[in-house]
Amino acid sequence: MSAIAHPIPTVLAVDDSLVMHGLVKQALGKDYRVLVTDNAVEALSLLYQEKVSILLLDVTMPEIDGLELCRTVRNLPQFKTLPIIMLTARDGAFEKVQGRLAGATEYLIKPFNPQTLSEVITQVLSKHL
Repeated sequence: MSAIAHPIPTVLAVDDSLVMHGLVKQALGKDYRVLVTDNAVEALSLLYQEKVSILLLDVTMPEIDGLELCRTVRNLPQFKTLPIIMLTARDGAFEKVQGRLAGATEYLIKPFNPQTLSEVITQVLSKHL
């Protein structure tokens, strides 16, 4: 008897820090296919090219920030239900409200605990599958 193999969920992390790219890959690479980019334009391109299961967004990025990208993604009909986690150093209540208003599913603070990030992604994906 062979079980039906489920493809590994793909996480797209959008952050302008190469250090964060490495940390996210290290935290999630065992359980997920991790794609990284440092800008919103490439992130949108990857969303259309790849079957992304969850989107991780930094708020503070040059040109188009994570909140703007979150709103943009939410306005595209095919991505209305895509889970989006804001992963940012901005930890004030106002920023968290802004993240929710932009359409974020969850809001995590950097520096993050790799175990916590993995658990939150697992929880969010279990609700959306």
